[in-house]
Amino acid sequence: MKFTLSWLKDHLDTQAGVAAIAEGLTRIGLEVEGIENPADALAPFVIARVLTAERHPQADKLQVLSVDAGGPDPLQVVCGAPNARAGLVGVFGPPGAYVPGSAITLKVAAIRGVESRGMMCSFRELELGQDHDGIIELAADAPVGTAYATWAGLDDPTIDVAITPNRQDCMGVRGIARDLAAAGLGTLKPLEVPTIGGAFPCPVPIAIEDAEGCPAFFGRLVRGVTNGASPDWLAARLKAVGQRSISALVDITNYMMIDVGRPLHVYDVAKLHGGLTARRAQAGETMLALNGRTYTLDDSMTVIADDATVHDIGGIMGGEHSGVSETTTDVLIECAYFTPERIARTGQTLALTSDARSRFERGVDPAFLADGLAIATGLVIDLCGGTPSQSIEAGTPPAAARSVAYDPGLAARLGGIDVAEDRQRDILARLGFAVDDSWNVTVPSWRRDVHGAADIVEEVVRIEGIDSIPSVALPRAEGVAKPTVTPEQALERRVRRAAAARGLNEAVTWSFVGEAEAAPFGGGAWTLANPISEDLKVMRPSLLPGLLSAGRRNRMRGAASVRLFEIGRRYGAEGERPTLGLLLAGDRTMRDWRGGRVQPFDAYDAKADVLALLGAAGAPVDRLQLLSDASAVYHPGRSGRLCLGPKTVLAEFGELHPATLRTFDLDGPAVAAEIFLDAIPQRRGSGHMREAYAPPGLQAVTRDFAFLVPADQPSDALVRAVRGADKAAIVQARLFDVFTGAGVPEGEKSLAIEVVLQPAERSFTEEELAAIAQRIVAAAAKLGARLRG
Repeated sequence: MKFTLSWLKDHLDTQAGVAAIAEGLTRIGLEVEGIENPADALAPFVIARVLTAERHPQADKLQVLSVDAGGPDPLQVVCGAPNARAGLVGVFGPPGAYVPGSAITLKVAAIRGVESRGMMCSFRELELGQDHDGIIELAADAPVGTAYATWAGLDDPTIDVAITPNRQDCMGVRGIARDLAAAGLGTLKPLEVPTIGGAFPCPVPIAIEDAEGCPAFFGRLVRGVTNGASPDWLAARLKAVGQRSISALVDITNYMMIDVGRPLHVYDVAKLHGGLTARRAQAGETMLALNGRTYTLDDSMTVIADDATVHDIGGIMGGEHSGVSETTTDVLIECAYFTPERIARTGQTLALTSDARSRFERGVDPAFLADGLAIATGLVIDLCGGTPSQSIEAGTPPAAARSVAYDPGLAARLGGIDVAEDRQRDILARLGFAVDDSWNVTVPSWRRDVHGAADIVEEVVRIEGIDSIPSVALPRAEGVAKPTVTPEQALERRVRRAAAARGLNEAVTWSFVGEAEAAPFGGGAWTLANPISEDLKVMRPSLLPGLLSAGRRNRMRGAASVRLFEIGRRYGAEGERPTLGLLLAGDRTMRDWRGGRVQPFDAYDAKADVLALLGAAGAPVDRLQLLSDASAVYHPGRSGRLCLGPKTVLAEFGELHPATLRTFDLDGPAVAAEIFLDAIPQRRGSGHMREAYAPPGLQAVTRDFAFLVPADQPSDALVRAVRGADKAAIVQARLFDVFTGAGVPEGEKSLAIEVVLQPAERSFTEEELAAIAQRIVAAAAKLGARLRG
């Protein structure tokens, strides 16, 4: 939201300078993003008089001027402007001045052999217009030597303010002036609303068929207008805030939108067929908008149409075929109220933005339709002439009074600042609220964002000054502070550190993915109503889509090995689930003289990382079961699930299916895994002190066993059976060799398992070791394994 200081002072009676106003705006919650003063760029340029103009000796189209710029001596300037002549008063740029329109810095130079000590400037060279046919001509009595920007009234800073979505009332200069007046930086001037006496009934009927999208539609015809160029004051004011002057009628609507936050639209009556109706669009209807683009509409959108076609996407943009031009003589002024939610959805669907939409979707003042129409009509009559009709007021704007029961003590309890009741009453009155003796606060019609007592506190506190809130330390109990980290947070910390320690790089990806990316994972259970884009429309059902996209970007940028992990939430029909996802893609090892060619990642790399992370999380890794039925995104036969029992799934891992890789355009092979952190059983509370490490007093004993099993039997069950053969003595069992070939029967394989036995009170005897071995062999036999001879 941009406005000039002089524009602000049309509504605010104040002596404050731009610095004080900028500080006050930020203090009350209207952050100033920038201040630009055109006079700063034009500071070196002064008013000068041409004393003499003689022909250049070396060029027919150049003249040598003698210029009085207010100094002790005249200056010699070479000029090629056709209107340069003796006696002309214009604008002079001395050496060292930067010319913004030409992007050059002036210096003393010889032009065709004649020295020139500056430049007489045109409007385009100073970025004050497009006129470049000659140098600027000022009034003959303009004071020579005076700074041109000051004399021309260009010393008018433009202030750019960031307006938050809840402050729809500050989308106009008057709303900002009201806030500054409440903050003590001046007095809000009364708004002058002319009384318009209609000379005849409005001949264009106005009706509403879609009261949900357009509750109120006011309008008036002005007959006999002349739509020429805007006066200098209006064109300059719009240009200062970044608006292009088009014509008087169009400029009036833009001026009203910025001045009082009231978007309007004007129609050339000669281009209408019948009356105007606010209705739902028909599916498939099209409209050529003022931006030159054609939009296809659907029946969820509110439009303004006549008997023949659609002329306006309600509250967003008008149509080109009914727009006003220099030939317009009769104009219909539209002043309507459109439902904010409908405007927002329509704009998102059409990907269409406009200044009008930004105001309507926040919510304009529903009680300002009649006054806004009257002010606009007055401007049209003053600038374009014409005779107004009586107004038509179709529908009823939703301007019912809202009241909030308020306790002035809430300012201290909720806002942390003690404000006297009289001061609170004064602040609210300055902001437009009405307060009765019982502290029932009537909310003004332009404050759609105020709903309860907490909102009233916010208004009081921001005007009184957030800086006035005293700093108060939070209460703290005596003694050592208790830990505040939840078990879930502690778990995430442990696995994050463990993943980083294993060489994985943490990634942070979007919680939203596209529908195509979610499809391989079963699709998304939740779809956003107002997504940032179609590629970020679905709440992710898995962490892998984001990791796969990140992996693809890294691989495309030349990363030979990708090792990523992420801790976040995945979103299913049952709710959010904390999850750790990891992706390994590319080369596991580089080429090396010891190992030869590169080695890619495989499913066992993912399994190793998963088991290590589950161990860091405190999961009973030794009791996990390995099942082969992983999700369809993984390669069958090269993936698995780790479970505690058949129903509690702690993790999935494996090589990704080729179809999954094609969906994400990732070169394979690639392996991935997901650990479901909420499925890991929590440790029982045993205090915050860990037991001191006590190494075994006796040396461990290692024994190797080789078993023959069917070729298709997983090794996991056999290792667990061996480990459970003697829980008191066996502390570790691991597979270290798989062999098929000579000495192993057809259809079988040999699994070699290393068993670590730890004595407790005394060393094992040979008899005890033999007994343990027998129990191991017996446990393996229950699974159909037999000891290899």
